[in-house]
Amino acid sequence: MQIDRSAEAVWRGDLKSGQGSTSTQSNVLKNTPYSFKTRFGDDLQGTNPEELIAAAHASCFSMAFSKMLSDAGHPPREVRTQARLTMTKTDAGFKIARIHLETVGQVEGIDDAAFQETAKKAKEGCPVSQLLKPGLEELTMKATLQK
Repeated sequence: MQIDRSAEAVWRGDLKSGQGSTSTQSNVLKNTPYSFKTRFGDDLQGTNPEELIAAAHASCFSMAFSKMLSDAGHPPREVRTQARLTMTKTDAGFKIARIHLETVGQVEGIDDAAFQETAKKAKEGCPVSQLLKPGLEELTMKATLQK
């Protein structure tokens, strides 16, 4: 089985004063703006590549974790994950260095040890983690079980 997805980005102008927009195949993002200021500054009127990567990682992890919990007989009521991405400036330029996943699961009938082990497997196994991990300096996680 093969799944293909696509997105498009358009950039106009130079790096600092130019502007771009991005759209996804599903049109969930449609001409969503991004700029130097939304990436490196504090302008919240648009998105940036790192925010989109963090969203993809949080989404992928939550789905993988939910599947693994369900496969073990503990379907979650909810898995809520925040991915915090850190980009650092190096001598070679900017680099996505770290991602920290913070997840809270509402799951009945599972003890914390099994919950933590399943979260660890999901962190290592979700497709976005597999893609990003070789380039990251650190991929960490905090998992909290709520009953």
